[in-house]
Amino acid sequence: MIIQLKKFGLTLTSRQLGKEALLAFAPSLSGAGKKEIIEVDFDGVNTFSPSWGDEFLTPLVKKYGARFILKRSGNPSVVATLEFLEEVNGYKFKIE
Repeated sequence: MIIQLKKFGLTLTSRQLGKEALLAFAPSLSGAGKKEIIEVDFDGVNTFSPSWGDEFLTPLVKKYGARFILKRSGNPSVVATLEFLEEVNGYKFKIE
């Protein structure tokens, strides 16, 4: 399953909006198979804040573990946010 973050907007900021995006997408995740890879695609996202990312990505990485993969992004906003989240949360994202 691929989650295209641009479906939630091109500017992804604020904890509240990240939490709402995850709640809106949760029904789609319930259909994922037990071995299905959950992949996040940042293509098309202009701004990606740590607060939005923490509310959306952190619960997913905790739930899906090694099955949760992020597509590599050249966007400096995405790269900086992912590095920050790894540092403050003490985990490493699987990025391909």
